[in-house]
Amino acid sequence: MMRGVGIKLASLLWLALVSASIQAEEKTQAGFESYVQKLKSEALSHGFTQPWINTTFANIKFRPTVIKSDKNQPEKKITLDDYLATRVPDWKVKQALEAYQTHKVLLEKIGKQYGVQPRFIVALWGNESNFGKIQGNFDVLSALASLAYEGRREKLFKDNLFAALKILQEGHVSRDALKGSWAGAMGQSQFMPMSFLNYAVDYDGDGKKDIWHTPADVFASIANYLAKEGWDDAGTWGRQVKLTKPISQFGLSKSKMHPLHAWQDMGVRRFDGRALPTVEINASLIMPDGEEGRIYLVYNNFHTLMKWNRSSYFGVAVGYLSERIKRGY
Repeated sequence: MMRGVGIKLASLLWLALVSASIQAEEKTQAGFESYVQKLKSEALSHGFTQPWINTTFANIKFRPTVIKSDKNQPEKKITLDDYLATRVPDWKVKQALEAYQTHKVLLEKIGKQYGVQPRFIVALWGNESNFGKIQGNFDVLSALASLAYEGRREKLFKDNLFAALKILQEGHVSRDALKGSWAGAMGQSQFMPMSFLNYAVDYDGDGKKDIWHTPADVFASIANYLAKEGWDDAGTWGRQVKLTKPISQFGLSKSKMHPLHAWQDMGVRRFDGRALPTVEINASLIMPDGEEGRIYLVYNNFHTLMKWNRSSYFGVAVGYLSERIKRGY
């Protein structure tokens, strides 16, 4: 008898937990729907019309998976060697060289116009979307609205949401085709919507800045970003070096940039042990994995890559792939 009562109580408890879980989900969904109504009202103040807003917002859905992805960024510490093995394997170098040759005339024309070496355009293209093959299949508006609703970086994602609305209003892409990563990065260049508005280029002159399908627009948009952020095609990104004695001044702070002759005096040498070049150029010393890992002297162009992505691993991967493209497979 008591055993039967215990089973019944356990069943009731389980049902109560399931019910609470469903209610919590319904509450979360209801909260999101209420939040979207606020976004629609705010969109009016940005100059969008009510009928257009209603149509554009019609298919926005709450995506808990993007919030989970945002909260659960990989915590496992990998080394730069691990990262480069994943980001710049031989097969990607081969594809980079093939892509370069396929688009060589266009790349060199764009590179000359914007003052950016084509190999860096291809290296960024390859690192961001595997040469356009991996662009993300998330609905950008749903992803951005969900991340804004989560609240930790509400302004960032709201600003990008309204930027995405402007992109749609200007006719660069259709509502159904506005796809991207879970964080809202779009197209073959993986621009966030705000970056799109600032840097995307309609290079082929068809009235659309098509970073999803048009190579000319993709390449020009990448080059335009770099050029506007201070790229200098007379220089490169950096070089791997070695230390002959301990050093305390390193990092990307501008205050820690020194001429090459100063680094030479501090015991920095080329990776093969030879003296550094005797040219007037300032450089930063970075040690992404400490003194036991790879060490680089990086130049102003690397600082520009840091504006694209703040990860020094990413910057080194782009630079490394560009070198592999320059040398050939």
